[in-house]
Amino acid sequence: MSSLPVGAVHESPAAHSGPSDASRQINARIDRLPATRSVWMLILLLALGGWFEFYDLFFTAYVGPGLVKSGLYSTTTASFFGVSGLGAFVAASFAGLFIGTFFLTGLADRYGRRTIFTVSLLWYSIATLIMAFQTTAPMINLWRLIAGIGVGVELVTIDTYVSELAPKHLRGRAFAFMHLIQYLAVPAVALLSWWLVPQQVFGMDGWRTVVIIGALGALIVWAIRRRVPESPRWLAQQGRTAEAEAILSALEARVQRESGRPLPPPVLSVEPAATKAKFREIWQKPYRRRAITLLVFNLFQAIGFYGFASWVPTLLVSKGITITHSLMYSFVIAISNPFGPLIGMAIADRIERKTLVVLSALGIAIFGSLFAVQTSPAMLMILGVAITLCGTLLSVGYHAYQTELFPTRIRARAVGFVYSMSRLSAMFSGFMIAFALRHFDVTGVFALITFAMVMVMASIGLFGPRTNQRTLDEISH
Repeated sequence: MSSLPVGAVHESPAAHSGPSDASRQINARIDRLPATRSVWMLILLLALGGWFEFYDLFFTAYVGPGLVKSGLYSTTTASFFGVSGLGAFVAASFAGLFIGTFFLTGLADRYGRRTIFTVSLLWYSIATLIMAFQTTAPMINLWRLIAGIGVGVELVTIDTYVSELAPKHLRGRAFAFMHLIQYLAVPAVALLSWWLVPQQVFGMDGWRTVVIIGALGALIVWAIRRRVPESPRWLAQQGRTAEAEAILSALEARVQRESGRPLPPPVLSVEPAATKAKFREIWQKPYRRRAITLLVFNLFQAIGFYGFASWVPTLLVSKGITITHSLMYSFVIAISNPFGPLIGMAIADRIERKTLVVLSALGIAIFGSLFAVQTSPAMLMILGVAITLCGTLLSVGYHAYQTELFPTRIRARAVGFVYSMSRLSAMFSGFMIAFALRHFDVTGVFALITFAMVMVMASIGLFGPRTNQRTLDEISH
């Protein structure tokens, strides 16, 4: 086969000049890239930024017993919306996430993935640091909410970023790899909490030290930012073709050197229907059905996922296990978090994305029901690990899935919109879990989680489209 210049594109007779055509060419050139070191390095750098996001997100569970021990919070409250209960702390986290994902993720479509990736990481790092020094539950809740806004924007921006930088044949594995790195934060925060939360550190409650460590992520933001380029797909959509061309040509040259052979010829996919981003497109075919499906999905997946992940130590304490042992068992369970994405890397591009989501939800429902009736520490840890593996596989599947269902011009805004439902749901789930725990014990908690997983399976299994091995432009039609 004769080789073409690095940026050459096979044109179809229908191809024509203009911004949309330039965008199609950029997309086609990205999708033909082999999985070399340079491609994986871009995904790694974005995942490292997300590591601190996951640390911030998941310390909600592991500092919970310390907040209760310090006298600032109680495990449950007599009133449903008690502000001094642990449910209020969880709710504040997700209220911020809701504001960020619902109102602000469109900024990434307007100002670019790279800029918002940096700003949101700095935002929540600073807010989290301030939260660590608060001395009352209402002020902790307030700064937790402010930090959550940044985390919400960051999560959607990173998902959007990765979906656009990864070639179509690599998207599933790219998201699995990203989650592998991000979920390494969970055993890290669990280990630090097990070690630090029960004691005083430099005269401070241990939970404060755990929080401060996570806030230090801002120190590496600029180092990551210098190594990650703007999304060429986004630049092309904005008509900034020269910038997109420069970034992509440099990447193609590195990839070709690393692969040791000419790049395969790119093939133009279907032409995007429009180039200007409009929110109302979400409610037009084919996106309307997808948006409604994902709104329902996110409403329920958050109850199941965070109903366990944000309450592991507290659920164990409710089964009669001491705080110290609860944090130790939680650490053992947390170690399993990266193994879900490892499994995902092996199967994510081989099994249809919607099927992975459905099977993962089924596993959470089954293992959660068994967890609720166990009293043996060994079985609690084994089932906790099983629930965690299913939860992380669910996360790998749906984070990739929902970014694939909308076009580049509205991707961040649309994903932020549908994903915000999970934040709203998770906010109220904190109170719902606390209520179920108070009145129906751990069994009631997992009855709620099981119902949520049934709704997840029904929404995606019945109404979700297939996406594997298809270009983003093809899926957009």
